Amino acid sequence: MSAPVAKDYSVPVLPGEGATDYARYMRTDTLLSLQRRPEEMIHRDELLFQVVHQSTELWLKLARQELEESTRLIEAGAFDTAVRLLERARLGVRLATDQLEMMRRLSPWDFQTIRTILGHGSGFESPGWQAARGATEVLGRAFARVVEEQGVDLAEVYRSQPDTPVHRLAEALIGWDEGISLWRVEHCKMALRLLGEDVLGTKGIPIGVLTKLISHQFFPELWRVRTELTRTGPMGDAPAAAPAPQPAAAAPASRTEEVQRT
Repeated sequence: MSAPVAKDYSVPVLPGEGATDYARYMRTDTLLSLQRRPEEMIHRDELLFQVVHQSTELWLKLARQELEESTRLIEAGAFDTAVRLLERARLGVRLATDQLEMMRRLSPWDFQTIRTILGHGSGFESPGWQAARGATEVLGRAFARVVEEQGVDLAEVYRSQPDTPVHRLAEALIGWDEGISLWRVEHCKMALRLLGEDVLGTKGIPIGVLTKLISHQFFPELWRVRTELTRTGPMGDAPAAAPAPQPAAAAPASRTEEVQRT
């Protein structure tokens, strides 16, 4: 009986371009061709700049996918699975945030040279961020429907139901919202380090706009719950409930009151 023929693992078996199966599956030939070639560069740090931003687009692509699937799971009532994917989305944005550390290695003066070949391009036009933001808004509406349809009192969930799927989902949403805010903080600081204050970005947008965006909240109702818990907690300063008003004869409404009601 003849011995079995040894498998030749050096021969790629996947279809596509590339000398190895790794290159074919990861499409590394295409991926590594997406940066400007050395002969096209006016400054060697263009590679640094492109790698940071292109990899950010990939992390945002993954985050958007997880957000969209989380929304479908929430609508199906599978809250805990949605939580797991939301945590993955947040980690993706954290990794995108961490890599902004590389931008600290870019000289502000050298960046002035790089700016000359960026055209009117701006991070505000990031397709990854636009898609992730849209997916976040849809996600928020899905959660709001759960709260409304189930008659959920979010403050009470936090007071007495910390081990429930709704509580875990609310915390995952807060985590995602917070992760985006931290990313914005780092991005804003990066822009200030490179460009300074009271100047316009490549899109003609004042740098100060980035500072204002830091305080934006996708899920303000979940942040307001914290305020309510603090005001009504053991150290809170919530005012005592006012006594119920006694019925009184209705007075004719003024013209101003009528306008306010319409």
